[in-house]
Amino acid sequence: MTNPQPEVEGIRLQKVLAEAGVASRRAAEQLIGAGRVTVDGKVVRQQGTRVDPDVVEIRVDGERIPSKRAVVYLALNKPMGTVSTMSDPEGRPALSDFVADREERLFHVGRLDVDSEGLVLLTNDGEAAHRLAHPSFEVPKVYRAVVSGRVASDLGRVLVAGVELEDGPVSVDRFRLLDQTGQQAQIELTIHSGRNRIVRRLLAHVGHPVQRLVRVQLGPIRLGRLRPGDVRQLNRHELGALLDLLDKPVSR
Repeated sequence: MTNPQPEVEGIRLQKVLAEAGVASRRAAEQLIGAGRVTVDGKVVRQQGTRVDPDVVEIRVDGERIPSKRAVVYLALNKPMGTVSTMSDPEGRPALSDFVADREERLFHVGRLDVDSEGLVLLTNDGEAAHRLAHPSFEVPKVYRAVVSGRVASDLGRVLVAGVELEDGPVSVDRFRLLDQTGQQAQIELTIHSGRNRIVRRLLAHVGHPVQRLVRVQLGPIRLGRLRPGDVRQLNRHELGALLDLLDKPVSR
């Protein structure tokens, strides 16, 4: 009597790709055969290769493919007047109000003050939430603001060079003037600092108090056309980019 062969651990690579929404299983086999799939940086051409998608890094044409795990990542467009916490002892609207139908215990990534609007990420991956929110991780954030006053032509240069606030220096990575009408302007800036009310304080310091502030991007995730109060799941491309961001070393 022959001994049964031990079961090979893992899931067939083409099945992982199909479940991730990359392609049908047959099309996934063609991708593998064409050498367009890598596992932990090595091209895999062998059909039937088994992998653990929660452990290895899989890419198709260089784009990272997230595993089909029970981890949830959501994008929320936080409306003005909502506090950036999952609950509020004062009874104000909170982030949990918009995901009350979900069973997972969710953590928020990216605080916005109560008067600001825009993109907040929600996830049940507590470690990822902590890492993305940690100041040393320096996740770039893109804001659009309506500000008072006429914007000088050199404001972008001043902000990129940096200014000194009461709690230390701060600078922006990029600045754009979107519109100027009379004594009001629309601007866009990218900043990686996560200090409290940093955008409002920075713009007030240079003479342009904020009238409206919307965060339109957090790391690789864009707000897009998501309406205030609406929630959506991140798509495969966004998840792959987010996983790449999480793999980057933390700044010291």
